[in-house]
Amino acid sequence: MPSAFFPSFSGLIYYMNSRLPNSLTYRDSGVDIDKGNDLVKRIAGLAESTRRPGADAKLGGFGGLFDLASLTLEDPVLVSSTDGVGTKLALAHELDLHSSIGIDLVAMCVNDIVAQGAEPLFFLDYFATGKLSLETAEQVVAGIADGCRQAGCALIGGETAEMPGMYADGVYDLAGFAVGVVERKNLLPVRDMSPGDILIGIPSNGIHSNGFSLVRKVIERSQSDLSAECTFHPGLALGEALLTPTRIYADAVQTALSAAPVKAVAHITGGGLTENVPRVIPEGLQIHIDPTTWQWPEVFSWVSTLGAIAPDEMLRTFNCGIGLVLVAAKSDSQQILSALQASGEDATVIGDLGQATADEFERVDYVGSSTQT
Repeated sequence: MPSAFFPSFSGLIYYMNSRLPNSLTYRDSGVDIDKGNDLVKRIAGLAESTRRPGADAKLGGFGGLFDLASLTLEDPVLVSSTDGVGTKLALAHELDLHSSIGIDLVAMCVNDIVAQGAEPLFFLDYFATGKLSLETAEQVVAGIADGCRQAGCALIGGETAEMPGMYADGVYDLAGFAVGVVERKNLLPVRDMSPGDILIGIPSNGIHSNGFSLVRKVIERSQSDLSAECTFHPGLALGEALLTPTRIYADAVQTALSAAPVKAVAHITGGGLTENVPRVIPEGLQIHIDPTTWQWPEVFSWVSTLGAIAPDEMLRTFNCGIGLVLVAAKSDSQQILSALQASGEDATVIGDLGQATADEFERVDYVGSSTQT
C-alpha cells in the first residue's frame, strides 16, 4: 500500500488495527503504558524539587545527565553505590504505608557514599511492580525526592517496570543507585590509622533498614499487634514506629570533615558494629568499643526482649543506636566532637583503636558491659 494513502502514522496504525479486530494489546497482558506515562507527569515536580548545580535536565531522556563541569574540582574521583530497602518493604506493604520508604532507599545508598568522604551528586531509582498503582508509586517517589533533598543530590532519572506474573498485584520492589564525588586526596579511609585513634559514634534513629527479617520473625513469634500504640514511641502505632526512615548522614559527615581531619567513616548497616567498623580499619589494629557509652534506643530493647536475642547477636545484626562511626586522631577528636555537637548531633566517643596481639582473634573487642537490654 503506498505510504501516501495514509496522511499520518496514526492513520496507518488505525488501518492495521482495523484489520485485526481480535488482537491483543500490551494492556491486555497487564502492562499499562498510559498509566506509566501518567506517573512520569505526576513525579516531574518531585524530581524538579531536587535540582542542584550540574543536574538541570528534566526527566524523560534515555539517560540521566549530570554536568561535571559545574564542579570546581582538581582531581575528582566518582564514588557510586547501589542498594535496596530489604524486607522492611514487606512491613510497608502489610501496613500500606509508603511515604517514607523512599527515604530509606536514598539513605542506604548515599550513606555509603559519604562514608568515603564524597559529596552525593545524583540518584536514580528502580521501581518494579506487578500492577502499577499511581498513588502508591507517587508516595514512594515523594519519599525518594525527600531523601535526595536531605542528601543534597538530584533525582535525575529512574525506571518504573510493570511486570505482571513476576510480582503480585499491589507488591513492588525498589532499588537505588547513587553517585558522588570527592577530591582524590580526600578519599576515605586513609591508611595512617594507629593505636590511640578515637572512635566517634553518631546516633541512629532506630533500626534503619537492616535486620528486618529478624524483626519480622520477632513480630510473628510474639504475635505483636502492629496497629497497637507503640510502647517505645508513644503517639505512634507499633508498625509506624518500626518504619521510621533511615537517617541520612551527608550533613553530619560534612560537618566533621570541615572541623578536622577524619581518617575513616563506617556506615553501620547489616552486620552491625561487629562487621562494619572492621571494613575501614587496617589489619593489625584492634577495635575497642564500649557499648555503655551511648543509650540504645528503646526499639532495640523491645526487639531483644521479645525475641530473647543475645547481646552479641544484637550487635552483629543491628546498629544498636550508632548509625555512623568516625575514626580520628586523638588530637583532632575533640574538635570534631564539638563541631558535631554544635550542629545538634548527639555524638560521643564510643571507643578507640589498639594494637592487635597474636592471641586476639576478634577484630572488635567490646569492653565494658555489652548488655542494654
